[in-house]
Amino acid sequence: MIRRWKLAMLPFFAMCAYLFLYLPVAVLLVFSFNSNSIGYTWTGFTTRWYHELLRSDEVWHALYNSLTVAISTVILTVVLGALIVYFSVRGRTSSLLLTFYANLAIPEIVLAVGLLSLFYFVSVPLGLITLIASHTLLGLGYVVPIVHARFLELDKQLIEASLDLGATQWQTFFSVILPLLSPAMIASALLVFIISFDDFVLSFFCSGASSQTLPLYIFSVLRSGSSPLVSALSALMLTTSGLLVLIFFLLYVRKGGAAE
Repeated sequence: MIRRWKLAMLPFFAMCAYLFLYLPVAVLLVFSFNSNSIGYTWTGFTTRWYHELLRSDEVWHALYNSLTVAISTVILTVVLGALIVYFSVRGRTSSLLLTFYANLAIPEIVLAVGLLSLFYFVSVPLGLITLIASHTLLGLGYVVPIVHARFLELDKQLIEASLDLGATQWQTFFSVILPLLSPAMIASALLVFIISFDDFVLSFFCSGASSQTLPLYIFSVLRSGSSPLVSALSALMLTTSGLLVLIFFLLYVRKGGAAE
């Protein structure tokens, strides 16, 4: 009897958990079309706030900074991640790759405070450069494990055959390794772009006054109260991130099916 009651209550608790996670998102999406500019009283449907986003210079400047940081982070993390994995494994120092898994265990606030202290210690002015560096360090914690897992699945006979035929390590890396690692690199690049584009904690600590990103812009506006303009901007960011996450999982599912 007790077991049946637990099985009957399980869907109820699962539904409550999903409501707790996604009900605020639904409210955000609905009120981004609210014509009321103050508070959350529904007064009518409008797309005015989405049109105002296109005319806001502050939003465009924050979007430019966010895209600059995210794209730079993706390029650096993917290139460095592939090189670190290949030459660490070839140099029999693959145990050092475990240090990159620490980013997944260390709270981001601890990493942000540590990087901020380091930048002040070496007298590096805060700006887009420090923000890109901090996001690159965070992104390597995701790229290295994904690329390393894919590298371990490769047929090592292809690498040995390339070296036996006279190719150098660099030629083998560019002609054999990179094409085989490309699915994992693309998937990790999408993941890093999502993380960097939406990141707030590292951006809050490691960016200067003139390098405001979209999350920081949203935070600065919300400090003075709720705004449907911010709801519209958050809805667009949520939609973009959701599409990228969907592409990420589709790539991983396709890679898994090809491996089988």
